[in-house]
Amino acid sequence: MHPRRPSLAGPAALVLLLSFCPSAAPAVDVHDTRLLAEPAVSAEHVAFVYAGDLWLARRDGSGVHRLTSHPGRESNPRFSPDGRQVAFTARYDGNVDVYLTSVDGGEPRRLTYHPAPDRAGGFTPDGTAVFFTSPRGVHTFRHAKLFTVATGGGFPVELPIPHADDAAWSADGTTIAYTPLGEAFREWKNYRGGTASRIWLYDVASHHVEEIPRPPERSNDHNPMWLGGRVYFLSDRAGEFNLFRYDPATAAVEQLTHHDDFPILAASAGPDVVIYEQAGYLHLYDPARGNSERLTIGVGADLRETRPRYRSGARFVRSAAPSPSGARAVFEFRGEIVTLPAEKGDPRNLTNTPGVHERSPVWSPDGSRIAYFSDASGEYALHVAPQDGRGETRIYPIAGNGFYEDPKFSPDGRKISFTDNGWSLYWLDLDGGELTLIDSEPVYGPVKTQHHSWSPDSRWLVYTKITDTYFRQIHLYDLESRTSHPLTEGLADAGEPVFDAGGKYLYFSASTDAGPVRSWFAMSNADMEMTSNLYLAVLAADEPSPLAKESDEEKPASDGAKAAGGGAQAGGAKPGATGDGGAEADGDAEGVEPLRIDLEGLAQRIVALPLDEAYYSGLAAAAGKLYYVKSGGAGLFGNLSGSSSLATFDLAKREETVLMEGATGFRLAAGGKKILVQAGQRWYLADAGKPIDRSQKSLAVDAIQVRIEPRAEWRQMFEEAWRINRDYFYDPGMHGADWPAMRARYEPFLDHLATRDDLNRVLQWLGSELAVGHHRVGGGDFLDPVERVPGGLLGADYEIAGGRYRFARVYGGLNWNPELRAPLTEPGVGVVAGDYLLAVGGRELRPPENLYARFENTAGKIVELTVGPDPGGAGSRTVQVVPIESEIALRNRAWVEDNLRRVDEATGGRVAYVYVPDTSRRGHTYFKRYFFPQANKQAIIVDERHNGGGQVADYYIDALRRPQIAYWAMRYGKDLRTPLSSIQGPKVMLIDETAGSGGDLLPWMFRKLGLGPLIGKTTWGGLVGILGFPVLMDGGRVTAPNLAIWTEDGWVVENAGVPPDIEVEQWPEEVVAGRDPQLEKAIEVVLEMLEADPPKTPERPPYPVRVRR
Repeated sequence: MHPRRPSLAGPAALVLLLSFCPSAAPAVDVHDTRLLAEPAVSAEHVAFVYAGDLWLARRDGSGVHRLTSHPGRESNPRFSPDGRQVAFTARYDGNVDVYLTSVDGGEPRRLTYHPAPDRAGGFTPDGTAVFFTSPRGVHTFRHAKLFTVATGGGFPVELPIPHADDAAWSADGTTIAYTPLGEAFREWKNYRGGTASRIWLYDVASHHVEEIPRPPERSNDHNPMWLGGRVYFLSDRAGEFNLFRYDPATAAVEQLTHHDDFPILAASAGPDVVIYEQAGYLHLYDPARGNSERLTIGVGADLRETRPRYRSGARFVRSAAPSPSGARAVFEFRGEIVTLPAEKGDPRNLTNTPGVHERSPVWSPDGSRIAYFSDASGEYALHVAPQDGRGETRIYPIAGNGFYEDPKFSPDGRKISFTDNGWSLYWLDLDGGELTLIDSEPVYGPVKTQHHSWSPDSRWLVYTKITDTYFRQIHLYDLESRTSHPLTEGLADAGEPVFDAGGKYLYFSASTDAGPVRSWFAMSNADMEMTSNLYLAVLAADEPSPLAKESDEEKPASDGAKAAGGGAQAGGAKPGATGDGGAEADGDAEGVEPLRIDLEGLAQRIVALPLDEAYYSGLAAAAGKLYYVKSGGAGLFGNLSGSSSLATFDLAKREETVLMEGATGFRLAAGGKKILVQAGQRWYLADAGKPIDRSQKSLAVDAIQVRIEPRAEWRQMFEEAWRINRDYFYDPGMHGADWPAMRARYEPFLDHLATRDDLNRVLQWLGSELAVGHHRVGGGDFLDPVERVPGGLLGADYEIAGGRYRFARVYGGLNWNPELRAPLTEPGVGVVAGDYLLAVGGRELRPPENLYARFENTAGKIVELTVGPDPGGAGSRTVQVVPIESEIALRNRAWVEDNLRRVDEATGGRVAYVYVPDTSRRGHTYFKRYFFPQANKQAIIVDERHNGGGQVADYYIDALRRPQIAYWAMRYGKDLRTPLSSIQGPKVMLIDETAGSGGDLLPWMFRKLGLGPLIGKTTWGGLVGILGFPVLMDGGRVTAPNLAIWTEDGWVVENAGVPPDIEVEQWPEEVVAGRDPQLEKAIEVVLEMLEADPPKTPERPPYPVRVRR
């Protein structure tokens, strides 16, 4: 199905590249501007977002003028009922907050100060307050809450609605139409999982809700608006999102618009019309006439972000390699290939191709050329260019899987090996252009462990290939016979193979404890680490071991010449005496003695280097020396534990020398005399084998500047994102989408991009056509990134009493754990619920001043508080606290502990309660924290609501399904069970709409294995995986799910979710009353199960009599 499989029959075409000239981008239409977004409408005006700013126009689209001009992005404009003010969301002061401004312009007024992102929603019916949503005060990031704040400022008021994402108030103030949960469909067309958006109508007086009817197969209903006593909303129930209307009096739903090319993305109601965004334009829907009219709005913005400019910074370095002599190093830098001098001179941009992405540069052994991959033709090809930038570039088209990396020149400089995104290994003949496929990995995974290295005579390639169990196995490929031979058996994880410079030995690492780590698709390895040792294989059968036991011997006088040279090595040869690096020293393999490799008996000629067990990676060999990065161990996905260091092992001296502490990577130059070392974002070019002082001058990476042309690179990134999905998405059929047609469908929007953020929006639209979860777009290089100013929090809820702020609840933590530090409970502070907050920093604090404004930019800093038991100040005291940036961990812990207490009290201590927030490290920690201390209980409630996923939750499942094996009698105390930590009684699991990914798989496995009933709501339904993708030119990212679940029943869970056995809704009126209906039902069900089938404890038999008389 793939359009570009390797053709191995003949040579690839050679092309000469002389120059590159990006085509001029068309100008934005200033008379009928596209990509206007997030509109609002009043009796006189329309407001909208364009180029990251707010704009205002008359209702007919004329009189356009800018309302804001801050470098950050402004969004969510909403008119006040009288049309004279606009509330909006902005990041003026380093945090996402709600602001208010006049339609006449002027300085915006900041209304919120909490460090959590606050999003403007609109005005209360009387226009005296702005309502907004915010994740402040929640125990999970899956939820947000609804607040109001007076237009004149003050302390926000939390509404009783348990959680809300978007809302609209009826004109009489009695009903709020809102969506309870965040959107799941923005990058997922035709989404129908458990989080499919629905609209509830909330009665302010009774807290009772009614749901706008949806089809049986679900739909996404969102963006509610009130107009004329009826609710207008957007829905995909009939295909693309269109405008619908719901009449509460008749419960009738009516479709009002019928767009079938692009969806309506956002809408807002005014006093008599609805304005909406569709296909990049704004439209007015008039209910009186029953039709829509597209507005013609021309925006004459200067579009600063589209202008060419220069970019610099070490964060744009993606890969690097040294020149053979160490005079320069070459960098992949934000899509360009740039060389940098070791000391004297300036950076040299070899490519200068805005709008083209170049990757993975490497220097030829003779120093004359640099090879890299470039997509100048629209597909990646290998380019080989003169290192000084003068002369012709040779281009080699590649018929692989689309994306390529890790190019390596052969020592004779006439061949290059590399890998692709399909995890295949190739070599290319640079003379004739013939491409040869060497081998392909049998299975895919999250981290490419493929390694390949040339022999000094350029005839052999040694490489690793994983087995079906992900253990690396070393293979040897002969270019002459074009055959491969396995060198290791695959029972140990053997990797990083490299030839020594003389061709006598093969170095590699190997691990025998790698199993749990290499078995990556399992949560049970969350805290596992692997270590390794270094080994040497003697390639020729008659070559002695360079590590044979030594013996000091007296030398006769007649052998004085030998004596002067030191004691003889067993076998006569001195280890490492192989010249200055063999063929790699000068890039000329002519005359290099061919390698002799005796495969028979090779396993018996492997010896271990005398080094401590550690984790060794990045092996590279020079004359008599082996270089590597050494760390304590490696966990899941190759994450190193502890500090790492660059070290070398001298084969002749049989000793290790640490060259640099804190090194994170290195590249050894051809010839082995120079080395390029990375330590964080600093790079050092030094003499190989000598210690490197990190305080010495590093390469001037900050001196690199590349000229960018945003419009050209935005187009390239659009094409690249399209190709990433084409080449990585798990289904070659693209879920039935005509992928070339999708590119053509969205490409016209590129001419209208005003900002980098616009590009992300278009990429989201493109990706949504795959109708799949986990498709994500984000990041990028923005013109004026706003520096974040974090606020400080104390870990408390507040109430107003006696004209003061009073602590309503103080959240405890684990103050020995930095992630659970509770500022008000630390030693010497001792603030408790009921105390008053009287002053901050010596300044009195009283409502309505927003108390969070006093804690702006205080996270991690000492703040002086005056607190006391009396609002008048009697008995007050002064304490010093250190606020935290986020309270979510404290609030989540409090929620878990409250639930644990509730279950314990309701069941008389018979039932365990275990919460698992995800199926990754945090969930692993929570499970260990709460399951094992309660393993003596008779039954268990596992709560996976809000589960954020991560991995296959085998760790939880294995612990929950352990069968009872036996009991053990001991002289003292109770009998011992095997397994010791197991719960044999009933098990139930709580699920909800916000649990997804691994949080989908966990309840699916729970049900499949018959562990017990599921209680709650259908889960998210996003059971595909993402295993890593190429970075976009400017650092942006796009995913293309490349892992999907299926069983004998077909494709499961994705876009459906896992339904409960017992459905329980969290109705607001019950939650507001302090109840948790889902948890209550779980308690009820597990007690019924205990009553019906209590776990049985056998009676110990009489002690045996085994003595014969």
